[in-house]
Amino acid sequence: MVDKRGHRQTKVELSVRQFRLAVLGIVLLTVVTRLPSLLHPQAIDDEGVYSVVANVIVDGGRPYVDAVERKPPLLFWTYAAVVEAAGKYNWRALHTVALAWTLGTMAGLYVIGRILFDRPTGLIAALLYSVFQPWLEFRNLAFNGEMLMNLPVIWAWAIGLRRSSSRLRPELFLAGLLLGGGFLLKQPAAIAAVPLGIYLLLPAYRRNRALTRRESVTQAALLAAGFFATLGLVALMLHEQGILREAYFWTITDHSIPHVFWTKGAQHTLAFIGVCLPLLIGAVMGFLEKGRDLWSGQHAERTALLGLAAASVIGTAAGARFYPHYYVQLMPPLALLAAPFYARLWSRRTPPGHWLLRPTVTYAWLALIVVGFSVSHWLGLASDRATSETGQYLLEHSAPNDRIFVWGQAPRIYLEARRRPACRYVVTFPLTGYVFGWSAESISSIDTRKWIVPGAWTALEEDFAKHPPAYVVDVQVPAKNAHYPVHDFPILADLLAARYRQVARTAEGVIYRMDGSRGASEKSAGAETNRSK
Repeated sequence: MVDKRGHRQTKVELSVRQFRLAVLGIVLLTVVTRLPSLLHPQAIDDEGVYSVVANVIVDGGRPYVDAVERKPPLLFWTYAAVVEAAGKYNWRALHTVALAWTLGTMAGLYVIGRILFDRPTGLIAALLYSVFQPWLEFRNLAFNGEMLMNLPVIWAWAIGLRRSSSRLRPELFLAGLLLGGGFLLKQPAAIAAVPLGIYLLLPAYRRNRALTRRESVTQAALLAAGFFATLGLVALMLHEQGILREAYFWTITDHSIPHVFWTKGAQHTLAFIGVCLPLLIGAVMGFLEKGRDLWSGQHAERTALLGLAAASVIGTAAGARFYPHYYVQLMPPLALLAAPFYARLWSRRTPPGHWLLRPTVTYAWLALIVVGFSVSHWLGLASDRATSETGQYLLEHSAPNDRIFVWGQAPRIYLEARRRPACRYVVTFPLTGYVFGWSAESISSIDTRKWIVPGAWTALEEDFAKHPPAYVVDVQVPAKNAHYPVHDFPILADLLAARYRQVARTAEGVIYRMDGSRGASEKSAGAETNRSK
């Protein structure tokens, strides 16, 4: 008996040790594959404009009236919290938070996999998300809205899918709060609440938990109450700041779809299918005839996850622009659908059926994907490390309290110059009608001025009257095939002609300085500098 007890104890210890080693390996893989961002000394893609807004908030400004961007407020408050804790322009701190956020999402996926199946399935779900979340493009390493929203959405689903002896399930109110938080990080997260609510109403869900229809409806109502409680609380906060109307306009109203980018959608979808094929194969195989026993006794959960995948597809396509980072919201449901199949395949409980699905082949395939993604990330970010000529010039020639204005879609210049924007439009699409998603070739033949936001130019003049820009940067110069040359916009053209003079030409455009303004360096006064290469 003693020997048998000892033998059993050894088996448990080995199992725990293997589990811990697997967790450590997945965490190390995640850290290593995120090294390109952790070591990158600049903002990555959308991090630039979000950081400009966050800096304005930290300096006492308000989103949507002092710095305009179209994301929900919780995204900006999250960035502002990082800035408050780590300081402005601390990109390594921001990217470390992104890494921690990713690990938190993976932990939620593990919990769901363990709830529905077992520990190995949970670990594989976390592994698949780690591998495929930053798919191909280095921009998918950015701390963007899709990465942000995945964390609360997955933990809301973990709460919703957990086993519970309670017939009321008050924890569903917390799940609703999390789903509301996901929506306030990125709008498509609201769609993820729909299949979870439907799951609570499914007859199979009621049968498995011996619930009445009324109890099922009550649980769904708790989920909805939590969601709307989050929205109500944030709406109250925005109202007290006096920006509720503006927040609603920029996050909801100003999201019309003037054009559907079908060609880009087809190209990026095919690219996604090609590079993420193992993930898609695993998700599909779970629903083939031979794989249906994977979900024995869990038909409601199977339906719910399929619904989450469908909702994520809708969220990916909702903006009609099909940017690569939009596909990041597909990763959690696909990982959860694929994990049980791979868990059985890799444990030899399911025959591969095809040589492509042999364990050794799938291991090698995933390894090649990890290497390929990493090479793409390192190469992509390597060309994006240097400070722009414009940013360096403004950092050297302007004073710390100077404000600047950048004409064009170049918010990174504010960060490189470390200067506050003189206008709420930190990117100038409201002033030009610029439509995100169009290529340079396509937009050159389209007059987008019909989409200029009403009152935008009046707001620009009001902002300039409060704090005139010491420097104006024009990155829409004719020599660079500009789509929005200044001379097409009389208010700005007249202002530059009357009060500014050109002091520098850089690789990015032209820099103007206000007549009589004094920068930090006295020798900059009157200097006509040509820094073009």
